[in-house]
Amino acid sequence: MTQDDPQAVVDLRSDTVTRPGPGMRAAMAGAEVGDDLFGEDPTVRALEERLAGLFGFPAALFVPSGVMANQIGLQLLVGPGEELVCEAEAHVLAHEEASPARYGGIQTRTVSAERGVLTAAALAGVVRRGNPYTLGTRAVEVEQTHTRAGGTVHPLETLRGIRELTARAGLAVHMDGARIWNAMAATGTSAAAYGATVDSLAVCLSKGLGAPVGSVLLLAAEHLPRARRLRHGLGGGMRQSGILAAAGLYALDHHVERVHEDHAHAGLLARGLRDAGLAVRPPETNIVLVEVPGAEAITARAAEEGVRVTAPGPDVVRLVTHLDVGGAACRRAVEVLVDVMTEHVREARQVAPAGHW
Repeated sequence: MTQDDPQAVVDLRSDTVTRPGPGMRAAMAGAEVGDDLFGEDPTVRALEERLAGLFGFPAALFVPSGVMANQIGLQLLVGPGEELVCEAEAHVLAHEEASPARYGGIQTRTVSAERGVLTAAALAGVVRRGNPYTLGTRAVEVEQTHTRAGGTVHPLETLRGIRELTARAGLAVHMDGARIWNAMAATGTSAAAYGATVDSLAVCLSKGLGAPVGSVLLLAAEHLPRARRLRHGLGGGMRQSGILAAAGLYALDHHVERVHEDHAHAGLLARGLRDAGLAVRPPETNIVLVEVPGAEAITARAAEEGVRVTAPGPDVVRLVTHLDVGGAACRRAVEVLVDVMTEHVREARQVAPAGHW
């Protein structure tokens, strides 16, 4: 279901703003349920089993959010006082409320990577073996796709290289796969191929797939009992959560094959803004980043004109396509944003000190 009413607000703030359509709502209303805290919800079990099979894992755990999936996954692989290596702009650091340190006692060490894509070569000089006087690295975290870099994809061969490096060093790998569906659509890589490169994987159902709530952590079977206890301790022990899991199952049936449409719409946005002379980073998936001064002022002006976007930095505007925004809505967004951005830049140049621009 796409939203192409020319008079409606075009919401490009995130792919989390989607709303369940009639088919998904019907699936939720008709879901068979039980108490999941006792492991008795059949719809939750069906979702977990399906995703575990899809990605080639022996076990899975349904949780309320991607943040919780990541933090449980990290705590299973890295103990208190141990070290995690991740990219400097990783979601687990930038957007998860310092949870690795707060809840896991995990020390983090970062690597700045071009386009957010970690490589074995970059990691080789960072991961360190421990000794009685030096803290050793315990695990590496990768993000697929990388949110703050603009939806960039870790290529499969790059992930395999990281897997080989970490295996030699005795390290584990966790993947924040919140937008792994976008990576799969962009590259044609199978879920199982990605799953084979990591020890745990968090997949989100409420971004590219358009479910209202939920993520699933894929993990080793021996870790499942502790993962369930960690979920309970973090407040994620839900009861008749099959109502939510049903939305995820519906999304797997109806929304995976259409993810490439979001990428096409991101390309439409990027071309329209670039043709107007704006600095646009070429999108790899469904996230478009525009480099323009005064981003927060631009987002406020655009919202007044019915187009919602975000400003992840003072000079960056972000647009995210999703299943509720179609081609006509994206074309309208281009018109509004070109007008707003070019006018804002022109006004800024008029008031800037001589030589500033």
